[in-house]
Amino acid sequence: MALTQERKQELISSYQVHETDTGSAAVQIAMLTERINRLSEHLRSNKKDHSSRRGLLKIIGQRKRLLSYLQTEDREQYQSLIGRLGIRG
Repeated sequence: MALTQERKQELISSYQVHETDTGSAAVQIAMLTERINRLSEHLRSNKKDHSSRRGLLKIIGQRKRLLSYLQTEDREQYQSLIGRLGIRG
């Protein structure tokens, strides 16, 4: 269920703020959203997988904290990011 290296590079290149950016809030949120989508799909078919459900809730909390940080720091980037990712909606 981990992200492949190619998919991770795609996410970094499409959400990076500058050329050498690999860990900005926007990139982290995009990667967490990808993991959340994959885990959600997994849990639709494996309803009794409670350990994965707990991991999903932890990832959602982490993304929520990053979104909150981005909202206070750069409101315009926050708005464009949630629009591109299709979250909060």
